[in-house]
Amino acid sequence: MFAQERHNSIRKAVRERQRLSFAELQKLFRISPATLRRDLSNLENSGDLIRVHGGVLDPLYARSEISFDERQQRQKVEKKSIASIANELIPGGSSVFVDAGSTCLEVGKLLMRRVDIRLITHSIALLASCSHAEASIICIGGELRKVSGALVGGTAINAFANLQFDFALIGATGLNSEGCWTTEFTESEVKKTIITRAKRRIILADQSKWQAPGTVLFSAWKNINDWVVDRLPKDARLALPKSTDVHQQIR
Repeated sequence: MFAQERHNSIRKAVRERQRLSFAELQKLFRISPATLRRDLSNLENSGDLIRVHGGVLDPLYARSEISFDERQQRQKVEKKSIASIANELIPGGSSVFVDAGSTCLEVGKLLMRRVDIRLITHSIALLASCSHAEASIICIGGELRKVSGALVGGTAINAFANLQFDFALIGATGLNSEGCWTTEFTESEVKKTIITRAKRRIILADQSKWQAPGTVLFSAWKNINDWVVDRLPKDARLALPKSTDVHQQIR
């Protein structure tokens, strides 16, 4: 295949799938790593894709995040499975930070029914569901980021200075061997702060997030104690440090 034909095929694949890992591109086009890197560099220079660590993104996808409502409709069964598993990990008497995000919302709805739990959150969607909560609730203030329903910025980060909690349940846009990713810097800074204030840090993400890095890395795996997933991808176990426990649905 000539270079121009490859470029057209790569453009088409990125437009259709929106984000692809380097390994996926190699498998699709059966070319050497050096040739692929050269092709991606040319396509990045022409504005046809955005290179991120470990892969590429479609520029339109990178610039316009999926709405929170749309995310709630995706992988519904997987999210409920993850929520059930995560709820079982939290013992009575715990303080728990629940991150913003559609998967975190599902477990937050389970935890708020428990009288033996103290919840801390910056999720507008979770707070909107808490009017009849049995758990005690602490709300982190800040600037509203509408696309995710998260309260972010300096006010949110400063609020953590006087808080610590037993568990942090954290969402991610994507995961790879390097760690956990999101799409935006203000949310990344809040997630980094959450990690420093929690005794145990748990990532909630379904298997579709694996090998789909975002644009901003907010944590390496060494800082994550657990990953709760519906089903662990085959190549993920070898990529994770032994210190990270995986909890998945039994099949």
